Amino acid sequence: MSHVPTPQLAPDTPPVRPGGDTGGGDGGRPKRRRRTGRIVLIVLTVLVLAAGGTAYWLYSGLNGNLRGIDIDTAIGDDRPAKLPTSGQNILILGSDSRAGANADLHTGHVSGARSDTALVMHIPEGRTRAVGVSIPRDTLVTRPRCTKSDGTEVASAQRVMFNSIYSQVGPACVVKTVEQMSGIRMDHYVEIDFAGFKGLVDAIGGVTVTVDQDIHDRSSGLDLTKGTHRLDGTRSLEFVRTRHGIGDGSDLGRIGLQQKFMLALLGQIKKQDLLGSPTKTYEIADTLTSALTTDSGLASLTKLVRFGGSLKGIDPSTMETIMLPVRYDTQDPNRVVAAQPQAKRLWHALRLDAAIPESAKKSPATGGPTP
Repeated sequence: MSHVPTPQLAPDTPPVRPGGDTGGGDGGRPKRRRRTGRIVLIVLTVLVLAAGGTAYWLYSGLNGNLRGIDIDTAIGDDRPAKLPTSGQNILILGSDSRAGANADLHTGHVSGARSDTALVMHIPEGRTRAVGVSIPRDTLVTRPRCTKSDGTEVASAQRVMFNSIYSQVGPACVVKTVEQMSGIRMDHYVEIDFAGFKGLVDAIGGVTVTVDQDIHDRSSGLDLTKGTHRLDGTRSLEFVRTRHGIGDGSDLGRIGLQQKFMLALLGQIKKQDLLGSPTKTYEIADTLTSALTTDSGLASLTKLVRFGGSLKGIDPSTMETIMLPVRYDTQDPNRVVAAQPQAKRLWHALRLDAAIPESAKKSPATGGPTP
């Protein structure tokens, strides 16, 4: 298995100059069209900000930025039961919409929007740690019967590519699909868009990463030498998009790289002097809230800050990140399916709020433990 360059928090170095082609291209196995990368993981930063108790009055004018979706009404009663010891479970999606500010960040010819990134964030009882399970976007799944926002019924279908569900049926159906495949009820839904990621990195002054090999990726536009670099928003997008020369050249190979980048980003935010810099605090909060869509239960600053405050005991540096164990599909080697019994063991452990066995972390598609 190819070695993945590991981003690490490091002393500040000058920002990398913006620029470079961020256009897409195909290559690697599985073969994939370049999307926005798995940038959705950084939506957790809004919870970090809230947990820090930063001047709440600054948030009062930002409430209108948030958008809410009534997931409970859209799904109805066809959901797993909420277990008393199951902790909190949040489905975090990254939207690669080509509309609005996002349109300026794409050079390809793909229209519409897809859930480029999906992360099930499990927060055990006590809320002092967290586990994130990434679902590869090209995983073939069974989509349950769903209802679109206009009331149209969509029949169940097998062998549907996971990231197509968002554009075909909508976010509520993505939540329902994840619940059906995992047996875990999602307590909350959070979505962040592409432009929000770039703005966040720029708002905090960049993120410092260290890579242990040169990375030259024409598809993402990233050109880094071995060593430590301070990435601005544009280069950060290129960084999380990069897959060529990383692992097997597919999204499976770069999931670990992107998860590690998230941890570096969260650590960078925790280092910010938010209490001492109201202007920066407001800028970061405005960037995040403008990029967020949540379920109705979090769709206000009061609710979001209260929920974030309940997570103040979680240290991002201790968060465990796992990829859903997958194997290459026998009919289409450009797609993957959940590997059994590993996936069942993983979901079972999360349902019971139990420790995840090592046997549930091994992914046949990568030839070893998940990133």
